[in-house]
Amino acid sequence: MSQFTIYHNPRCSKSRQTLQLLQDNGVEPRVIEYLKTPPSAADVLSIAASLEQPVSAILRTKEDEYKQLNLASFTGDDAALAALVAEYPKLLERPIVVRHSDQAARIGRPPELVLELL
Repeated sequence: MSQFTIYHNPRCSKSRQTLQLLQDNGVEPRVIEYLKTPPSAADVLSIAASLEQPVSAILRTKEDEYKQLNLASFTGDDAALAALVAEYPKLLERPIVVRHSDQAARIGRPPELVLELL
């Protein structure tokens, strides 16, 4: 089993660049295409914890779903927000790489940030 997981969208150039950067550095991560296989609310909470961020900090604020759900004025807790991300996975920032040994994670924006995990 790989020591890394990437939450990946193959249609996103930053996600593709991040995956390639990992592979160029000898890492074959477990690839989760999160739009096809959405993370559970528990997974979203775990990802946020690995990033040491609240769930609100790992949302794509320019997505239509963000605006339609009026998340800019969301007042619920992280668990409620994680449940929404599980239901609307497009909201999750991408790509996110998690290192399993210590559950550290980085968002690949720019892709080079994930090199801190290697």
